[in-house]
Amino acid sequence: MKRVAISGARGLVGRALRERLEAEGVEVVAMVRSREREGISWSAERGELDEAALSEVDAVVHLAGESLAASRWTEAQKKRILESRVKGTELIAGALARMEKGPKTLICASAVGYYGDTGSQWVDETAPSGEGFLAEVCRAWEEACEPARGAGVRVVNARLGVITSSEGGALDKMMLPFKMGVGGPMGSGDQYMSWVALDDVVGALRWLLLESELEGPVNVVSPNPVTNAEFAKALGKAMHRPAVMPTPGFALKIALGKEMAEEMLLIGQRVRPKRLQEGGYAFEHPRVDEALRDAVSE
Repeated sequence: MKRVAISGARGLVGRALRERLEAEGVEVVAMVRSREREGISWSAERGELDEAALSEVDAVVHLAGESLAASRWTEAQKKRILESRVKGTELIAGALARMEKGPKTLICASAVGYYGDTGSQWVDETAPSGEGFLAEVCRAWEEACEPARGAGVRVVNARLGVITSSEGGALDKMMLPFKMGVGGPMGSGDQYMSWVALDDVVGALRWLLLESELEGPVNVVSPNPVTNAEFAKALGKAMHRPAVMPTPGFALKIALGKEMAEEMLLIGQRVRPKRLQEGGYAFEHPRVDEALRDAVSE
């Protein structure tokens, strides 16, 4: 693996993955929306992609998409979230399908939101998709890869959990009430969280690039999910702050809207990274206490 293209290369995961690959001697080419910036020019909105430039890389890691937590889920925002993932993926997958010579691997981000609310039940990659907006988005996101898969490209759908990093993403927002001394569980606190350290997201994506026989859905989560209350306790300990002020579910629904609050914070997902474990991937931060201590010290 000598040259890898990354969409979303300026995001939380994209930046960290680029640094890891470049440190190992891999040339990383960013997929950029501005024609004036260096990289592979593309635009999902305009349906434009420099296929000649894309054909010169060995693999594509597709991470770009509208943030799920950027604003309340109005119908317009939900449409932006869905279309940003589907249109971008369709554009890349279609280009790869047309190429006689080009990348033979596509690693496309997805999310454990695919499974919907699974409560305390363990689920792995064999579980069916669930209900709700996030499950709908993930299904459409993964289905958009089909043209590339049908043309013989190795496609991996990396279903990411809640990423622990203070540099951005969900954890950065979770830390704010703890900094103010009012942190604690959300809702009942009994709902399971399938989390993953940023180092392991990067490590798993790198591993998936190299595992040439592995394709299809892969859960990129810690093997040790915890309840929201356990996560809050570990975060408070890592930040040296109390974790005793629960945020009632009704307050979250008022602040975020019922659908967004339920699907992002109040439902439970106890997801097992079965395919990573069976393949021999060694987690760098398998335990939440250690992962959060590392994240908070970043």
